[in-house]
Amino acid sequence: MYKHLFVPVDGSELSHRAMDGAIELAKQLGARITGFVVEPDIGLSTVSYDPSVYTGRMRDHEQRNEAHASALLKQFEERAVAAGIEFAGSFVTSGAVDDAIANEAERVGADMIVMVTHGRGPLGEFMFGSHTKHVISRSRLPVLVLH
Repeated sequence: MYKHLFVPVDGSELSHRAMDGAIELAKQLGARITGFVVEPDIGLSTVSYDPSVYTGRMRDHEQRNEAHASALLKQFEERAVAAGIEFAGSFVTSGAVDDAIANEAERVGADMIVMVTHGRGPLGEFMFGSHTKHVISRSRLPVLVLH
């Protein structure tokens, strides 16, 4: 039924649980995995009116994003391949994490999104928000939430 799992990760301890859970699920389902990283846009506090300074900061920011995403996806790929799971990875830079996840999952043809949640409760969600809840509300795909 589910043959293509889409798994957004960020490098946190929770995202490593998402990797392990998705790999185990993929083994049971005979599915493949697409790992996905959303890197943040450059912050406004780093913007300069001097175009050469801005260009340099932007280039540095992009290089850091690419290095972080590549390292994380490589780690995910190594774990998946060691378990015999077909793996692909991608990343984008965006300020709209939830939309990026929902849009990319559909773009790559996934049939389920696998995410983890902090489980902070109502107060924590009020203070920090919930990417998982927002992805559930934005995506047309089923979302498996690991806790």
